[in-house]
Amino acid sequence: MPLILGTIASPAKNFLWSPDGAYDSLATVTVPSGGLSTITFAGIPNTYKHLQIRGLMLSSSPNNDIVARFNSDTGANYALHNLYGANVSVVSYADPNITYASLGFTGDTGPGPSVFITDLLDYSNTTKFKTLRTLNSNERNATTRYVNVMSGLWRNTNAVNSITITHGAAVNFNEYSQFSLYGVK
Repeated sequence: MPLILGTIASPAKNFLWSPDGAYDSLATVTVPSGGLSTITFAGIPNTYKHLQIRGLMLSSSPNNDIVARFNSDTGANYALHNLYGANVSVVSYADPNITYASLGFTGDTGPGPSVFITDLLDYSNTTKFKTLRTLNSNERNATTRYVNVMSGLWRNTNAVNSITITHGAAVNFNEYSQFSLYGVK
């Protein structure tokens, strides 16, 4: 029995496998001095169940979408549902035909960054459309804070092999912004 317990209690990194739901870091981009207008994750392997994108953005243009496109698709093949709270008010809306997947919204540069976590579910499944879910938080000014709970859809059955992230206002992400891509087993 001690051998079995010792094996189960060992860290997964000592094995050639890891449990379902484990995260592997695939890539991280930290924006250098001068900023970047585009973040691209290309050559994404199809060996994971899901993908997760995490971002921390500093922006010179507040209250704009963080835009993602899959496999360079710029057509109106995306849909968005958003429920957000701003201090004490709650608002919801939907957009069924947009040209990008929204990963959240930017905040102001002064009080704090905007952060998001997006799960791209079944990204390599070629028999169904791709679904996203996002949690985003940002601070627009010293007194207004937003929390967004979003879902999205990419109406395409192709496996996602590249993700391009840009700023909705067509400006650079500021220095020290960071974007990471994870594979979920």
